[in-house]
Parts: sequence; structure tokens; C-alpha cells
Amino acid sequence: MSTTTTIKQDAIPYLEFPSPNRNNPSRKQCLVFFITGNPGLASYYTPFLTHLRHLLDTLESSNKAAYHIYTRNLLGFSDHDHSPPFGTTLPPSNLPTQPFTLEDQIISLTSTLVSLNTPTPFTSCILIGHSVGAYIATEIFHRHHLTPLSAFLNLTSAILLFPTLTHIARSPSGQKLSFIASQPLLNSYTHILAKSIINCLPTPIVSLILSKIMKQPPHALSTTLSFLQSQDGIWQAIHMGKDEMSTITEEKWSSDLWHLADDTEHNGEKFYFYFAKKDHWVADEVRDAFIERREKDQNGRTKATICEEGVPHAFCIHHSETVAEKVGVWIREITGSWTD
Repeated sequence: MSTTTTIKQDAIPYLEFPSPNRNNPSRKQCLVFFITGNPGLASYYTPFLTHLRHLLDTLESSNKAAYHIYTRNLLGFSDHDHSPPFGTTLPPSNLPTQPFTLEDQIISLTSTLVSLNTPTPFTSCILIGHSVGAYIATEIFHRHHLTPLSAFLNLTSAILLFPTLTHIARSPSGQKLSFIASQPLLNSYTHILAKSIINCLPTPIVSLILSKIMKQPPHALSTTLSFLQSQDGIWQAIHMGKDEMSTITEEKWSSDLWHLADDTEHNGEKFYFYFAKKDHWVADEVRDAFIERREKDQNGRTKATICEEGVPHAFCIHHSETVAEKVGVWIREITGSWTD
């Protein structure tokens, strides 16, 4: 983990939408584990997960499943989840504490996922990831595929929304962030400049910009204000974004990751990919090449869909219900035989 930074696990903000049948032993228990994008604040996704909860309640009325939804912040986006603040110099190393890396996030989320399945495991776990959260979900699947992360963990499928899986630096926004990282002064001080500008603006002015110019609805507005006004959130987002540029490059997973084990009784697909038609974090040619590789794999259990409704990358701001409806259909496919 980051130099001398202590994680306060119990202080990481989370959202939980339990099934009304969570304690019914006659039902198969399914964990729907959602991983956010960057910035990693769970509250951006409250409308999306609330609507998904409603859809899964309806699904539970027609099958023998109980769906439990869980998500949490990524590390470093709440000032309360780590100590001391980033940039603090502590003995004996005399090195400043640093924001969390992409690898830190993967390790931390894996730990949370395992703990939710211990000592009483869910029948199955469906991972849902948005943006870099899709990369994290795929990497968790990959590591579990190579060496089981826990004897209790039964990963079934992953639903990857607007996924940034390869060559993120080739995307329009990735090119801009890569340029910042390539300039020594910008690389060192962008987060300081950004935070200084925010600190100079009165909260009502920031709120006005977010609501009237950026058209953010109330849930996004309050989340963005909290993020911008936190001590370390902006630094964490920029630091992790630059790490994504250098980490998410060539596809690193072997083809058998996309396959099902021969002895696995499985419904639906193992991986669902939902891409935007135009995405400022995913280059068209990178998306198309990735889909083509999946289509050539005749044994792969994957389904790739390109959105035709014009839903943007940041779907959780205005298009939560549209995406939740699609996710609900895929969860129904995955657990379709849970009727007896």
C-alpha cells in the first residue's frame, strides 16, 4: 500500500441494498458486487443501484434467488478512510504519504469481496464494474482464475459497463491525462492547482456551476461537492488516473479467462461488455479490436453490446434507470435456472 498510509477499513463509505429474502435458507443467495469508476464515490450510483434493487425484487418474485447488492468507495476518496492525509512526511522514512494506486484498489476490493463471503459464502457472486471498475472486476476474476482467492468465493459472471480494459491512454481523455503525466511540472502540481482553484470559489458558486452549467441532478451535485471539498479526493483521482494510463495497456489476460470451466453449471454468459457508441475514455479502434478478439474465440462465453441509445460514459449522472434495466436483464440470464 501507499507509503506509511493507514487504511481505516471501517470508515470506507459503502452502500448496501439487501434482499428482503437475505435470510431465507430455501433461496440461493447471490451477491451483486458493484465496483465504481474514478472518482470512486459510491453515492454517484445511488439511483442506479436503487432502481436495480427494484428490478431484482421483481425478479425474486419469480425465482428462488435472493440478490444482495453491495458497493463501496474506492480508497482515498474519503478523508476519513486513511490516515494521515496524503503528502504528510513521517519518520523514519521521511517520505510523504501518497495516494492509492490502481493495484492498491484491486487488493482492497478483493479483501472486501472475500470478507463478504466469509464465513457464510454466497451461492454465487456477480461482479459489476464501471469504467476502471470494469478493469478491476476483470483483474479480480483473472487472479481468482489463476489461484482461488478464497475457498468460499464463487465468482459467476461479470457485467462490465463502459469498460476501460485496454490502451486507455489512446482515448481522447486518456491522451490529455497522459500529456499531463509527461510534463514534470504539470505531473507534480496539477492536483495542487486544481484544489487551489476549488478552494478559491465559494460553495454557492461551485454549486451553481455544477447544477446550472453541468446540469448535475441533486445526487450527483452533493457527491461532487463532497469530492471537490475533501482534502485528498482530487489528488487521489488524478494520481490514480495517471496510474491507469501506465497500467491499462495491452490486454494481459489469457484467452481461457473468458471460458467456463468444463464442470461448471452456468447460465447466461461469463462476461457481459457494454460499450458506449462514443466514449471519451475508450478509443473506437481499441473497443472494436477488443470485441473482434472476443468474437473470434469460439469457446468464449462473452457478450459485447454497443449502446445505441446514446448513453454516455458517466451514465450514473442522468441515465441510471436505462443502464439498470439492461443489467437487470443480464442478471436474469445469469440466474435464469434458479426456479426450483
